Amino acid sequence: MGKFKIGELAAAAGVSRDTIRYYERTGLLLSPGRSGAGYRLYGDDDLLRLRFIRSGQELGFTLAEISALLTLQTSDTARASAVLAITRDKIRQAETRVIELNRIRTILEGLVAACPGEAPTRDRPILAFISARPRACAATKPETTRGENNRET
Repeated sequence: MGKFKIGELAAAAGVSRDTIRYYERTGLLLSPGRSGAGYRLYGDDDLLRLRFIRSGQELGFTLAEISALLTLQTSDTARASAVLAITRDKIRQAETRVIELNRIRTILEGLVAACPGEAPTRDRPILAFISARPRACAATKPETTRGENNRET
């Protein structure tokens, strides 16, 4: 079993030392043992856990969701259905985000098409649109997605 100091663990996991300390403070990563000289010493399990956290973040899971998944992963009584529920909710959130991004792209494409390239900056429809309607994209969302987007994740 490998023993890593915090800097070595950070490099192996592709995170900063501050990230590791933050994960310890929030309980995502267990506090490690210490060497005789007082250095934090991490093991292979800590590296695997950090990689799990990073991978979960890359898939769009929040730290709270990752914490729940880690709890389920180490549970003797948890069922796969609990993992599936969290994952299905993440899929729904991703689908909603794709719809939002497509709507934003459509608005921006329309603004680009209406913007004369050689006109003075003051005549740019893009700047006028942003100035006049700072929440234009949010205002175009259908009623059914507003509640979903306001919920905490």
